[in-house]
Amino acid sequence: MTPRQEYLTQLSLLQEELLRMAAAASDAVKEALQALENRDKEACRAVCAGDRDIDAMERSIEHRCLTMLLRQQPVAKDLRQVSAALKMITDLERIGDAAADIAGIALRLADVPHLTAEIDPLKALAAPARRMVEDAITAYVNGDLGLARATIALDDEVDDGFNALKHALAQRMPMADEDLDLMFDLLMIAKYLERVGDHAVNLCEWAEFCKTGVHKDSLIV
Repeated sequence: MTPRQEYLTQLSLLQEELLRMAAAASDAVKEALQALENRDKEACRAVCAGDRDIDAMERSIEHRCLTMLLRQQPVAKDLRQVSAALKMITDLERIGDAAADIAGIALRLADVPHLTAEIDPLKALAAPARRMVEDAITAYVNGDLGLARATIALDDEVDDGFNALKHALAQRMPMADEDLDLMFDLLMIAKYLERVGDHAVNLCEWAEFCKTGVHKDSLIV
C-alpha cells in the first residue's frame, strides 16, 4: 500500500469514527429528553454513564489524528481535514456533556408530577439542534459547503425557540412559588439545548475550514 493509499484508508476510518461519535452525542440528547418525559431514572443514569463512551471516542479519534499527522505528515487540504477533526471532537464531547447534564436534571425531576406539558417545548427545541449536529458532520465528510451554511442558518431557529421558552418561563416565575426550582431546571435544560446548537455551528465552521482553508476566527490557510 502506498503512503497515499494508507492516508486515504486512515481518513476513511477517521470519518467513520466521527460519524459514530456525532450519532452517539445526538442520540444522547434525544435519550436524555425521553428519560425526562418518561421519568425513567435508569435511563437518566444510562445517559450519564454513556458520556464516558463519548469521551472514549474523543480519545480514540484524537489518537488517530495525531498518528496520521506524525506518520503521514499531511499538507494543504489533507492537513486541514485532520486538523478540523481534532477541533470538532471537542464540540462533540461537549454535546455529550450537555446530554449528561440534562439527564442529571431529569433524574432530579423524575418524581415531579405533571411534566408532560413542560417537555413538549423542550423536544421541539432539541429536534433542530440534533439535526444540526448530524448535518454538520455530514457536511465535513462530504465537503458540502451548502449544507454547512444551511446548518449554521438553522441555529436561528434554535435561538428563537430558546428565547421564546425563556420568556415564557420568566413570565411564570413570579407566580411559581414552590415550582420555582422546576422553572430554573427547565430553563437550564433549554440552555443546554441551545448550546448544542452553538456547538453544531462550530462544527460547521470547521467543516468550512476543511473545504476552503479559511476559518472565521483566524487567517489560517
